[in-house]
Amino acid sequence: MTNPTLASSSSAVSAVRTPSPRHYLMCRPEHFTVTYRINPWMDPSLPTDTALAVAQWTTLYDLYRSLGHTVDLVDQVEGLPDMVYTANGGFVIGNVAYGAKFTHAERQPEGPAFMEWFRDQGYRVIEPQNVNEGEGDFLLVGDTILAGTGFRSASNSHEEVGSIFGREVVTLTLVDPRFYHLDTAISVLTPDTDDAHANIAYLPAAFDAASQTELARRYPDAIHVSDEDGSVLGLNSISDGYNVVISSRAKGFEAQLRAAGYNPIGVDLSELLLGGGGVKCCTLELRR
Repeated sequence: MTNPTLASSSSAVSAVRTPSPRHYLMCRPEHFTVTYRINPWMDPSLPTDTALAVAQWTTLYDLYRSLGHTVDLVDQVEGLPDMVYTANGGFVIGNVAYGAKFTHAERQPEGPAFMEWFRDQGYRVIEPQNVNEGEGDFLLVGDTILAGTGFRSASNSHEEVGSIFGREVVTLTLVDPRFYHLDTAISVLTPDTDDAHANIAYLPAAFDAASQTELARRYPDAIHVSDEDGSVLGLNSISDGYNVVISSRAKGFEAQLRAAGYNPIGVDLSELLLGGGGVKCCTLELRR
C-alpha cells in the first residue's frame, strides 16, 4: 500500500492522510451492453465492447486489491447489464443492508438479486418501502448520511434510511440530469472519521441553491470540482483516506487532490461510462 504523506489543507492546517483498508462489492460486467436509455450518458445506437468493459473493470478490481482492500463479487445476472454498477444495489452499515428499489423497470430486478446476495452473506436485510438506488444516492460522510433526490431516489426514502440506521440524514436536491445520482456529484474523501473531520469534493452547480448553501456550511474546506471534470464523472470516485481512485480524464480534480495531500490514481472506465457509470458506480462499500 502506498505510504501516506504530509499534506496542507485549504485552511493551512497540516494533516496526515492515512489510508485504511476497505471492503467492497463489485460485479464483473460479463453481460455489459447498452440496450436502453435511462440516463443522458446512455445511447443504444452506439456500439459497446463487452470485452473492453471487462478489461477496464478488471484493472479497477486489481487496483483495489493492490491497495490492500477486500473485494467480494456478486455474479451478474444475464439481462441485467447495469448490475456492474453495484453502488446502486443497497446501502450497508454494520451488519445491516438496506435494499434498493429501482426507479426504472429495466433495473428493478436488480433489487431482489442484490438482497439475495446480502442474505447469503449473513447480512440483516431491510427490504425498502420507498424508491431508492442505494449508495448511488446515500453517502456516509462522518456520522451523517448525505441523501440525494431529484432524479432517482424518492425523498421519503431519506426518512426510511435515517430510521433504519439512526443517523442524521441531509437531503440534497440534484438539478442537472447528467448528475442523476449523488455519487456523480460528490466524492467522500474521508471515510472512517467523525463529522468534525469529514470532508468531500463536489460540483456545486449539480445542486439547487438550498443544497449548495448546506454543503458550503457543513464542508467549508471542500474541494470544488469543475464542470469539465464532473462531466467525465471525475467525482464518481473512491477514497481510502489517502488514495483516491478517479477517472483518468479528470486532470483538474487530480491536481486539486494532489495539492490537498491525497494520492489520486486515475483509471480508464470509458466503456462503462457509456452506461452512465464510473469508479464509484462500480463499487459498493461493505461496512461491517
